[in-house]
Amino acid sequence: MIKINLLPVRAAKKKETAVQQITIFCFSLIVVLVVVGALYTVKLAQISSAKNDISAANIKINELKVRIGKLEELKTLKEQVKKKLDVLAQLRKNKTGPAQRLATISDVTPEQLWLTAYTESGDSIKISGIAFTEDLIAQFMRSIQASNDFTGVELIVSEQKEMAGSKVKSFELSCRLKSSASLPATPVAN
Repeated sequence: MIKINLLPVRAAKKKETAVQQITIFCFSLIVVLVVVGALYTVKLAQISSAKNDISAANIKINELKVRIGKLEELKTLKEQVKKKLDVLAQLRKNKTGPAQRLATISDVTPEQLWLTAYTESGDSIKISGIAFTEDLIAQFMRSIQASNDFTGVELIVSEQKEMAGSKVKSFELSCRLKSSASLPATPVAN
């Protein structure tokens, strides 16, 4: 009988199987390393992109903080201006005294009539000026009498003068304040 020694064939097959298994293991290890390396690179790119987005957002936040600071400054300026305008409005609303009376006189003064003096003493007022005609003086007197501030307008002096080669009328008026004139007179005790 012939004996065949199969041991070397089995050993060769075992060797061949071991080599195949080592090759498959190495190939699998390389594939896993490549996949892990690719994932690592992708994650690094994502992290870098996120850092760039964060730095861009921080820059934008700083710009917006500057704008907000400017807006706050503008809001405070707006509030200050509003307060000042409110004060001015209140002053205009409550304005009395010579400023209001002078504004009234300024509004009713006709063209070609110029005021040279305004004197206020208590409730008595004297106004002096120059006009081209007596009609302008009369118009001025009627306008003052019609105003809410003055009463008892009287012409004290009206005389003709020559100024710069032109004949003009110089005048002086007297009047009283309406608010003082409307108050009842207090009797004087003897």
